Amino acid sequence: MLKSLFSSSIRADILELLLNSSDERFYVREIAKLLKKNPSGVKRELDKLEEMDLVVSEKVANLKYFQANKNSPLFSELKDLIAKSLGLPGALKSLLKANEIKSAFIYGPYAEGEDTPTVDLFTVGSFTPSILSGLHEIEKKFGKKINCAVIDESEYKLKKKKDSGIKRILSEKRITLFGRF
Repeated sequence: MLKSLFSSSIRADILELLLNSSDERFYVREIAKLLKKNPSGVKRELDKLEEMDLVVSEKVANLKYFQANKNSPLFSELKDLIAKSLGLPGALKSLLKANEIKSAFIYGPYAEGEDTPTVDLFTVGSFTPSILSGLHEIEKKFGKKINCAVIDESEYKLKKKKDSGIKRILSEKRITLFGRF
């Protein structure tokens, strides 16, 4: 089981996405786009994960949706293993990318290398309930409070050169999770 579970980087990326967004379901091309992988390779790996009972699928109209199998005996252990291997920045990146955030970075004392109880997170995009629940899970898992600043993409474009608060945050040291600023 272990050899087949960790034999492919695409499979690891799919597990990371599905386990960190376990309440969400995705279709093949959506996963391929999020992971920047070939859809045929993604489909092949999803089928193998489904055979291992780590992923479940549901056909709706002409699309087949895939989701992490929360009833799998390995679900919680794999989720913990992925969270530990990614660390806090990786867990945040995975959660936010899966939920259509355009750009995100960590700033403040945590980005400066300090071991603080609070992590400051700046995101550009739309905030959803699944992001909120995912952030609560990450807070519990890593024992850190996450202060998340959310700004809409169009508002960010208007304010990034004029707003002194945003200019100050952008000038600080940061850990870029993804996107451009």
